[in-house]
Amino acid sequence: MFAGAHVVDLILVLIGAEAALIYAFRRWNPARASLAPLAWTLASGASLLLALRASLASAAWFWIAGCLVAALITHLVDLSQRLR
Repeated sequence: MFAGAHVVDLILVLIGAEAALIYAFRRWNPARASLAPLAWTLASGASLLLALRASLASAAWFWIAGCLVAALITHLVDLSQRLR
């Protein structure tokens, strides 16, 4: 189960579950802050994990590069929102 790219799949599922739980908690307690910064942070991490998974699965270079570019873009958006 923890060999190769399957461990990354498990981590991505856990990130999705974390996002769903935080969203549910936000709906239950609306006094909390916005979810946008968290979404960009999770998207950045998920993009890096997808790049890792593509690399472990011996995907073509453009899939890995695309995931890394997506991680860069989401990370820059996250940083710009945090620095406001």
